[in-house]
Amino acid sequence: MRGHYEDLAAEYDEHWVYGPDYVPWMSARIAAALRLSSTDRIADVGCGTGLFAREVARSVRPRHHVLCVDPSEAMLRQIGAPPPDGLTQVLGSAEDIAEGRVRLPYERLDALWLKESVHHLADPGRTLRLLAGRLAPGGRMLVAMLPASIRYPLFEDALTRFEELQPDPEIVVRHLQDAGLDVELTHVEHELRVDRDTYFRMVRSRYMSLLSTFSDSELDKGIDEMREAHPEPVLVFPDRFAFILGVRRGEGR
Repeated sequence: MRGHYEDLAAEYDEHWVYGPDYVPWMSARIAAALRLSSTDRIADVGCGTGLFAREVARSVRPRHHVLCVDPSEAMLRQIGAPPPDGLTQVLGSAEDIAEGRVRLPYERLDALWLKESVHHLADPGRTLRLLAGRLAPGGRMLVAMLPASIRYPLFEDALTRFEELQPDPEIVVRHLQDAGLDVELTHVEHELRVDRDTYFRMVRSRYMSLLSTFSDSELDKGIDEMREAHPEPVLVFPDRFAFILGVRRGEGR
């Protein structure tokens, strides 16, 4: 999977922006769910190219740098060298941070989020429990993930495989509860409008990690299926996310 993101890094932002309002919308939802303030010590775990961390830093203006944590050097390079004001790059996976193999500049975090990366964890229960242990009293952890089924205009085999591989948000709720956090599950939704040919190119480039499980010929067949099912010039579909918020008991700093 790391190789998938290494290959995708240079085009990642192009594939994930969708439209000019998408990143600000998602970043605002993350900041609101975590109740971020300028005094918080914050980490984006699995940040990719820092799309959302950059926007959060711009809006929250934290006194401490937002930590952009990712195991892919190629993805982190897209953030820039030196990184934009308010961001610090940390090379490492969620497991590296949780297990202490990679040290963070802050002993404790007031807020962290994992957006669409929890399905990459080999042992999500253990990793989330250890990440919860990095929170200060009153600290917050947000897992933002797609639900167990999606309504994207993908080909049928991709939608089926997604449902086979995607963890149920309720399982993540239980993991955070087992970690001793107070947990709340909500959902956010945004209507996406994407040019048909642009979306087909995104699929061909395997913009979702799910698509890396298909061969070139399987993708070609799937895109032919999509062309037949979606003749409209602009694809309109909902992007719905489960937001699982865990809060460590105790007063904050």
